[in-house]
Amino acid sequence: MDSISVKQYIRYIELDRERVPSFSEYPFNLPAIKSLQRLSFHPQVTFIVGENGSGKSTILESIAVAYGFNAEGGTKNFNFTSKATHSGLNNYIKVVKGTQRPRDGFFLRAESFYNFASNIDDLDSESGGPSIINSYGGISLHEQSHGESFFALFQNRFGGKGIYILDEPEAALSPTRQMSMLSIMHDLVGEGSQFIIATHSPIIMAYPQAWIYEIKEGIETVKYEDTEHYQVTRAFINNPKKMLRVLLE
Repeated sequence: MDSISVKQYIRYIELDRERVPSFSEYPFNLPAIKSLQRLSFHPQVTFIVGENGSGKSTILESIAVAYGFNAEGGTKNFNFTSKATHSGLNNYIKVVKGTQRPRDGFFLRAESFYNFASNIDDLDSESGGPSIINSYGGISLHEQSHGESFFALFQNRFGGKGIYILDEPEAALSPTRQMSMLSIMHDLVGEGSQFIIATHSPIIMAYPQAWIYEIKEGIETVKYEDTEHYQVTRAFINNPKKMLRVLLE
């Protein structure tokens, strides 16, 4: 994975381990960060997967903030904050960029998407100019279901030649919508976009040719079929009665 294009928007990140105060303190005690030195990214799509609490969202957030995005999500033009909860890992992360600059970019953080939608409504109510919501389909994200608002973002706001950092985008999407998201992603990749995604979804992480990092004791590259998410989901679907018997007895 060392032969990566210098034309991509984010080539890799490095943790300045010498500046880390202690690897026994949060967030440096997380499995994903304890062993982190350099993490390279595919020019098109990279996935970071792992159990809850493994540190994948913390790493994704640090990349986004170090790159210049708001910690609670949005484009680089958003600077709202409802509660300062980000880890500060971004202060110890170096983001190494490629030679090209993106034309577009967005950080989606599922857990704070409500706050992001509220900020758009607040800004539009105060502005006398063009409505920001027009870039998201023209309908307030709060006037749609959670899944519809997520999908409106993918359909209307994302453009070509963009860097998109997505934290659990499947959180509000049905399986059918997740497959539709793959189609949108593919079109955007064809237009020169790069995605870095933390996900639990075996559907989304099936995107072809993507790099997948799985967090266990450390961070390691894995094939799609070797991820725990794929294997557990496959085992359940292939024999739900047996799995339920084991789980419920």
